[in-house]
Amino acid sequence: MKPVPTSKADATAAADARLLHHSVAALRAEVAATGARTLAAWQPALAGSGFTPAAANLAHYLALRRHDLSALQPALSALGLTSLGRSEASVLTALDALLATLSRLAGLPHSHYPDAAALAAGPALLLASQAALFGPVAPEGPTTRIMVTLPSEAADSSELITSLLAAGMNCARINCAHDTPAGWAAMIGHVRTATKALGRECRVLMDIAGPKCRTETVQAPAGLRLHRGDRFVLLRDPAAAAGDDTVFATLNFPAVIDSLVPGAAVWINDGKIGARVVACGAGRAELEVFSARAKGEKLKPEKGVNLPDTELHLAPLQAADLVALDFVAAEADLVGFSFVQRPADILLLDQELAKRRAGRPPQPVVLKIETPLAVHNLPQLIITAAATRPVAVMIARGDLAVELGFSRMAEIQEELLWLCEAAHVPVVWATQVLDGLVADGSPSRAEATDAAMSQRAECVMLNKGPFMVEGILFLRDILHRMDRHQSKKSARFGPLQSWQDMAPAA
Repeated sequence: MKPVPTSKADATAAADARLLHHSVAALRAEVAATGARTLAAWQPALAGSGFTPAAANLAHYLALRRHDLSALQPALSALGLTSLGRSEASVLTALDALLATLSRLAGLPHSHYPDAAALAAGPALLLASQAALFGPVAPEGPTTRIMVTLPSEAADSSELITSLLAAGMNCARINCAHDTPAGWAAMIGHVRTATKALGRECRVLMDIAGPKCRTETVQAPAGLRLHRGDRFVLLRDPAAAAGDDTVFATLNFPAVIDSLVPGAAVWINDGKIGARVVACGAGRAELEVFSARAKGEKLKPEKGVNLPDTELHLAPLQAADLVALDFVAAEADLVGFSFVQRPADILLLDQELAKRRAGRPPQPVVLKIETPLAVHNLPQLIITAAATRPVAVMIARGDLAVELGFSRMAEIQEELLWLCEAAHVPVVWATQVLDGLVADGSPSRAEATDAAMSQRAECVMLNKGPFMVEGILFLRDILHRMDRHQSKKSARFGPLQSWQDMAPAA
């Protein structure tokens, strides 16, 4: 029966609802059609895998986010309706629920509401993926898992591993760019023994280094700090500077120097030194510093180098990675793939793992997103990897911030969280989380806020340092507190504790 408006305001709301119903119905039709075409293009990679429902939702989310909904959202909110701002996990279902309510408000033939199970399916799939990769939630929580990078001394200290697990570590990360297979085996042995003793679960992630560009050798006067305006040289062959006092560095990929052109940016040590190429020659590039702290920065060996303006053409798996995979394929619970950029990179990793897995299924993989190309290709990377095994995405914010520019990092990390939620893929929030606390024993206010933001991810990574146990305990406390207030983009309205005594007496 058509509802009868009881007031002018009701009549206006019904008219508004009719217009909104028309707009949302057209949007839903376009999202479904565009999503179907995208899913069809992905089908050869999916090949009937169990990931197809998640892939379909991801395709629909990408179709939805092609539209600017910012004008539609306030009109929906004015009627007390969803503004679609939290529809990532179940896109079409959220649109169908909205249309069902709009049809009733508008006096139109009623659409059916989606089944409650359909509304809960997306979040449930994400929780299942989180548990498959990082283990079940411990009874004492928090819901976000904690990953910790193991230091070299963990190979010789079962007590350190036990203390990390007791504090709340859910996943132990081993960086294959450091230590040796013997050291890795000792670390994993300590983890396996301690988990049995404590009755806990802890996954082991082994992170292959990939084509990480680093400084190799450095020639500079002792104590020299580079300031803005200072110049130094990148050399392909250090012998070219023999006998002079040129400040120079070499790179672990010497051929990269020949790809540099004047004007290209070069960032060193997580962006602490920013320099620009001012002159090039055979096997050398002269750089001028344009970004550094007022007190200057030291040029050191073994520091990461980012070249966001330069196409590097480096193989996704280096010789050292192939050696590490002999161990990783046999011992790791999860494989971290550094600097993955293209679907072909994942296929190559699969081939190399298959050679070493003797018919066993491929291990779950954590895709480390560190470059603009990886961001652009992320949907295809997820589809390629998730077609054959559980997959997670690590927002590797150190390299990514330098590659994209620091001003874009806050925006991009949000978009990556949303896209992965739409794909029902867990996210690891990584790089410099509580670094001040872990390294020096004292967190900054900014670090505490960043740690609170990490609660929206399925896992958060701490780096190694002398105060790792304190870092885990501090992080767990923050995550517990944020669990009361936030679930992804949704605020939880539990009772506020700070003003309980301000309610007037009955």
